[in-house]
Amino acid sequence: MRAIWYDRTGPAREVLQLGDRPTPEPGHGQALIRVRASGVNPSDAGMRAGPGAMAYPRITPNSDGAGVVEAVGPGVAASWVGKRVWFYNGQRNGRAFGSAAEYIELDTDLLSVLPDDVSFAEGATLGIPCMTAHRSLFVAGPVQGRTVLVTGGAGAVGHYAVQLAAWAGATVIATVSSEAKAERAWAGGADHVIDYRREDVAARVRELTDGEGVHHVVDVDFGGNLAATLASLRLNGSIAYYATKGARAPATPAGEVMRLNLSINGVYLPVSPHEARRRAQEDITRWIGTGERILSVAGRFPLEDCAGAHELVEAGGKVGTVVVEP
Repeated sequence: MRAIWYDRTGPAREVLQLGDRPTPEPGHGQALIRVRASGVNPSDAGMRAGPGAMAYPRITPNSDGAGVVEAVGPGVAASWVGKRVWFYNGQRNGRAFGSAAEYIELDTDLLSVLPDDVSFAEGATLGIPCMTAHRSLFVAGPVQGRTVLVTGGAGAVGHYAVQLAAWAGATVIATVSSEAKAERAWAGGADHVIDYRREDVAARVRELTDGEGVHHVVDVDFGGNLAATLASLRLNGSIAYYATKGARAPATPAGEVMRLNLSINGVYLPVSPHEARRRAQEDITRWIGTGERILSVAGRFPLEDCAGAHELVEAGGKVGTVVVEP
């Protein structure tokens, strides 16, 4: 099969190679998927760029994707063959060879059925972004009837959090940085949108919640947003963050957190509890089946130009997920 790989970290066009590798065979509990679309996440590009050490001597990048099951291994029902699926963790948790290839073999636990009216490219946008959004949204409990603040509500994870929160019956407040991103958050189902570059986020949240604050925050930048986030929460509220680029080691006011009786949860999908990941897969599959969803493909590249896909991700400013189509 044709596949992309790298043997050292560095710039995409310098280290990514296209060539032939043996087509894998599904082992016990596994399925062989013909990859139709491979999703490129910032973490995929970051691992390839370095400066960290190589996790394996040779890596085929990209964790997420979608395709068709062509064969199954021992212990797997034959009914899987021919199913359209979306998957995650293709190049994570002990796996060196990801989805930037014509085929991938995966435990069926990592697969979910892809509805017929969802394209493979759209299916490849789920995986890490949507499952991270789900875990971040529900880690502290149900959100129906509650008010949720999603920071970065137009980003890949944030936009899924907005949509899933609206689907689950929450009142959704989203923060954005431009009018175009505001339109995206509105389209995703946000009830209120705050431009954090022009408005005081905490003051607007208090205004929108009659001074009470929100029940839960899904946060794209724990350290960078901490002051505004704490000022936006009500008593017994909760925070779930999946990044903290604004401050890698923020000083957290422990006394204030204690007085508000807040719970703070860091979310890293690959090591999230298995039952939480299974629930995310089930909920996401049910949600995308409703037809009321926006699955944004930011760019489409052939396997030969996997480097171009990684470069688009690294450039920033994309709307949705970049995909590679073997």
